[in-house]
Amino acid sequence: MAFMDKNYLIGNAAGLQIFDTVKSLPVVDPHNHANVKEIADNNCYADAWQLFAATDHYVWEMMRKRNVPETLITGKNASGEEKFLALAKVFPEIAGNPVYEWIHLDLKRYFGIEELLSGKTGKKIYDTVTAKLATDAYRPQALLTGPLNVEVMSSTDDLIDTLEDHARANAAFGRVLIRPTWRPDKAMKIFAPAWRPYMNQVAERFNIKLNGVRDLVDAFKMSHDYFAERNCRASDHGLEYPVFADVDEKEADRIFRKAMAEEALTKEETDRFMGYILAEAAELNSQTDWVTQLHLGAVRDVRNTLFDALGPDVGGDISDHYLDYAPALCSFLNRFDDRLKVVLYCLEASHQGTLATISRAFGAKVALGSAWWLLDTPIGMRRQLEYIGSADTLSNFAGMVSDSRKLLSYGSRFEMFRRVMSDVLGNMVERGQLPDEIAFDLAERMAYSGTKKFWNL
Repeated sequence: MAFMDKNYLIGNAAGLQIFDTVKSLPVVDPHNHANVKEIADNNCYADAWQLFAATDHYVWEMMRKRNVPETLITGKNASGEEKFLALAKVFPEIAGNPVYEWIHLDLKRYFGIEELLSGKTGKKIYDTVTAKLATDAYRPQALLTGPLNVEVMSSTDDLIDTLEDHARANAAFGRVLIRPTWRPDKAMKIFAPAWRPYMNQVAERFNIKLNGVRDLVDAFKMSHDYFAERNCRASDHGLEYPVFADVDEKEADRIFRKAMAEEALTKEETDRFMGYILAEAAELNSQTDWVTQLHLGAVRDVRNTLFDALGPDVGGDISDHYLDYAPALCSFLNRFDDRLKVVLYCLEASHQGTLATISRAFGAKVALGSAWWLLDTPIGMRRQLEYIGSADTLSNFAGMVSDSRKLLSYGSRFEMFRRVMSDVLGNMVERGQLPDEIAFDLAERMAYSGTKKFWNL
């Protein structure tokens, strides 16, 4: 097998046939971190670094692992060309990591570049890519509707966002291609140093006074309605661990007033407040048939020097297999049983069994999301699909998401997923577990139509 030939990630004849039926389906991406302003502005990308790596902490982490100086990763004084060439120099050394495959897929599929990226080829590839990026065919909107074949995508947006860039972008597309996603995390995370100043922003955004927790819930309702009017179909919540959903308003109000007075809270109080806020958000979602996404298990910013220098979302996060998901998550799901769509994302492989069996126990409205973040790899996706096919049902899989800040991820990450999925289903066919015709229907549902239906897209 040659590098990234037609058999890439697929080791059986049935899988190749299945992939042929899904490879050209439009991309439906219910969760990403797209820069919607970048898409609405529709300017040409400055150079290859901006497109391939300037917003991708996966790339940054690999460069750090190979001892590239931070000045050539996130530094402000190095040019895009210098950074790209630094990446190229160490690129052969990260082979085996999915970053190596994603970038080579992007080079092959969207720039026709078959050469391997390395110190020897870096300058030539940089010049070729950068020259193409100066043309109209490689502007963000042209890429999305052309070679990336994106039908619909959902960005991730704070509850005080006004979403003008979504309106501008969709007007340019002539249809609703980008939907917002309602993410109230900053209001929920009462333990964060920025929480109290953020409350001032919420009060200003909705022209209200936050005298008690009910006022915050009223602001939630105004924000939720605003997002609903602008084509939102889901909320998103990042939780290091699930929190109980059995907190009454009186207790939540006491904690809220204490925090507003800048008094210290106990861990139990922060957890109780977060549980109350999550339940209030879910209640709003149940009334509009929105999907509630729970991203579970990310332990944030563990590398102090990195966080102190650069802040969050730069590659200092880990998973923790000691976290206990079941009690609090079952509490939440029981409260909203059969009246709320929920997608569970797994970051730590050892939690997959718990989440899959919880999904199985709570029926059709609780679905498993695609292997997330550190599991968004051929190994992680394969193991997840093989497991949920036996412990849950593949028909109820919530679909692939890019979870990315990089435009080209709608190509490379979705192709990787569709190839792994095809291989898993093809293996089942060749082992006599799955009839051919069922496998083709299942692949189409998992790659496209099932996702659209579940997410109301």
